[in-house]
Amino acid sequence: MESNSPLILTLDFGTQSVRACLFDRQGNLLAYEKEQYEPAYVSPKPGWAEQDPDYYFACMQKAIQRLSARQPELVQRIAGITQSCFRDSAVLLDKDFKVVRPMILWLDQRTAACKEKLPFSSRFLFALVGKTETIHLNRTGTAANWIRENEPENWAKTSKYVSVSTYFFYRLTGVLKDCPSDFTGHYPINYAKKSWYKDPMKHFQGRIFSVRKDQLCELVESQQQIGSLTKEVAANLGLKEGIPVYAAGSDKSCETLGAGVINNRLASISLGTACSFETVTKKYISPFPFLPAYPSVLPEYFNLDLQIYRGFWMLNWFLKEFGATQIEEMMSDEFSPSIFNEHLKDVPPGCDGLLVQPYWGSELEKPEVRGTIVGFSDMTTRFHVYKAVVEGIDYELRSGMERFSRLLHTEFDEIRISGGGSQSDEICQIAADVLGKKVTKVQTNETSSLGAAISGFLSLGVYKNAGEAVKAMVHPAKTFVPDPKAKEIYDRLYKNVYSKLYPNLKKELKYLYHFSKRD
Repeated sequence: MESNSPLILTLDFGTQSVRACLFDRQGNLLAYEKEQYEPAYVSPKPGWAEQDPDYYFACMQKAIQRLSARQPELVQRIAGITQSCFRDSAVLLDKDFKVVRPMILWLDQRTAACKEKLPFSSRFLFALVGKTETIHLNRTGTAANWIRENEPENWAKTSKYVSVSTYFFYRLTGVLKDCPSDFTGHYPINYAKKSWYKDPMKHFQGRIFSVRKDQLCELVESQQQIGSLTKEVAANLGLKEGIPVYAAGSDKSCETLGAGVINNRLASISLGTACSFETVTKKYISPFPFLPAYPSVLPEYFNLDLQIYRGFWMLNWFLKEFGATQIEEMMSDEFSPSIFNEHLKDVPPGCDGLLVQPYWGSELEKPEVRGTIVGFSDMTTRFHVYKAVVEGIDYELRSGMERFSRLLHTEFDEIRISGGGSQSDEICQIAADVLGKKVTKVQTNETSSLGAAISGFLSLGVYKNAGEAVKAMVHPAKTFVPDPKAKEIYDRLYKNVYSKLYPNLKKELKYLYHFSKRD
């Protein structure tokens, strides 16, 4: 590789940390700095999750400052900056584009009252397709609605209502622009056309989310330039002034591209704080009624996306609550998830009849669901429960795979895997066995950053198209093939038990949902 060849700097804002990465045009990660958020968020009340977006930006600055100090020659070769960012976390800006209040994060559980009824025509349509509860959950879970009801003085100050990614772009360039891929969640956007509605308040989405057109930012396509790095920011980061900053997309969309998924014969699963099953399609297809396909990092594509709200957070929950038998064990350096991962092979496929339905948070498609653990016996150990959580997540990902396969009239040849959970070979093998597909890791676990880098090199014109870029930059590293015996066991449990749990328990789960929401 030439010593003066261009590099892309990617900024990957996650829920727990921010990572600054330097990639070359072969997809090699040449330098990497990570800054952990301390704390990731604050909870003024139970279930709340807030944070000052400027704090996240300051953490990013620290990461890049270290990168500049340690890799001065490499940072001189930066030809473009892209970012990948967590989703559905809005920032409120006043008329001077200053932050009005701490942003409400995607995992915040507060709800608005939304006592004002929607128009009868909308309510009738939602009831007709059985989506009344889904729409209500969407509406009450919108940060704008909660702020409007509970902090009217802050809502009155709000000139712009933007994604946190938009605000980071603004801090870097002084320009308030973003791409459609970054607006997944509670925003009045026409996903099929990848544009705002002309008058959001006349469309049911606008009425649900209560956001006006004048409060939204300008949209540009992914791979287009947002602006250039300002003199002040560049000096603070130890970078050259004027480096172009390009739009890429959300973390999940970047992750999908970074895994090399550019056709619907491939799919990706992400085992992170939230787990997901994703693939791409050139044709807009709604994966569930009134739930959209999201714009991809690649302008010609959409992402089909199934989310498990709490995902591999569930393993952290389990380790915290049940992993250690004594306080001393909790405090020991020897206690770690790797201990449990090592024991995964000691528990047979199917966990001796223990099964987990991984609904630890409200699902938009099934708002009444609650997590379910069935099949306890005197044989059950904590290692059984741990493995059952891993298997349960994969069962749910399989349901997404099968649904998308039907929608696209295709079979997936291979599944690419990323996220924190993918660092365990044992967990990757279970995914292959449950899904019944070849599962492949690529050369880096930083797939979201890699996807943003691919988008950046496409922006620079280094590659003519996504196929050429992916061929050059994404390199399969390790493949897991389904074990026939384990696959047969999981097939039987999925078809005869897991797929029937929700339909058979729907009435009871709905009762528990409303019980938990009582005043």
